[in-house]
Amino acid sequence: MGVFVFLPLVLPLTALPIARLAEQHLHPRSAALLLTSVTVVLAACSTFCLGLLMVVGTAQLPGNPLPDSWSDPEVRGAVPYDEVAGKTAIVALTVVVVACALTVRRHVRFRSRAHGALAGLPPDEPAVLDDELPYAYALPGSPGRVVVSTGMLSCLNEGEREALLAHERAHLTGRHHRLLLAVRLAGCANPFLRPLRAAVTFSTERWADEAAAQATGDRRTTARAVGKAALFSGPGAPPGLAAFAAAGPVPRRVAALLGPVPPRRSWPPALTRAGIAAYFAAAGTAASTVSALNAASALFLVLEAAAAPL
Repeated sequence: MGVFVFLPLVLPLTALPIARLAEQHLHPRSAALLLTSVTVVLAACSTFCLGLLMVVGTAQLPGNPLPDSWSDPEVRGAVPYDEVAGKTAIVALTVVVVACALTVRRHVRFRSRAHGALAGLPPDEPAVLDDELPYAYALPGSPGRVVVSTGMLSCLNEGEREALLAHERAHLTGRHHRLLLAVRLAGCANPFLRPLRAAVTFSTERWADEAAAQATGDRRTTARAVGKAALFSGPGAPPGLAAFAAAGPVPRRVAALLGPVPPRRSWPPALTRAGIAAYFAAAGTAASTVSALNAASALFLVLEAAAAPL
């Protein structure tokens, strides 16, 4: 296998141009779901590969509970520089586990504290906080809440406020917090996936923008609300939550809202420029994912064969 066992660690780099194509040519909903799926699969493959590298590199250490056959020279020969790779994998896996645990802890703790602070407010209405700092975000939970400050509402007119609330409700309805948390954890597992996290964040914001424009029936007012909220907004929402103006390149969002409505179908016609780009993005995504799965599975099969009784 040679250096191919390291492929799952670097294959996420091949998905970066795919993310750009998906942003440009797919419906925001399709782009968000596709990129999230790819990001999670690639992160799982790279983490699985780190675990197997650690096993191969440390199986020969005395006192370990692993099968003795895994420490055979033939098995270690499948991984170049097996001892260095194994010890490095231990450090990398430790960093991954700690980073993911801290991310989940921060996310859960903020949600718990936020819901506790909003406990006295009506659950079926937006939570309007008396705060001069402009902000708005969707707080998931049971029930999910739209949180907005009086400072943000004072910056917008009536139509723009309606667009803002529709945008945040779309985040809750689409459960965008799950996508954002998933890609954030994937970025902790493999730093090469962080650009894909940014692409998913942008796609979820565009998804909510389109839902708000459809709910209000006025794309120009929605675009104006996005621009004004970005101009006046304070710090962004906590990581893993969706905010009206904090996430995604705002000029691109405004330009998209001022343009034509994206097609309702998930995939554009195959014989158009957008269709060719979309299918190219899908094919590249599939190739990257299959390659990562193949490289991780190959190392696993080597270990399994070594452990099988003769």
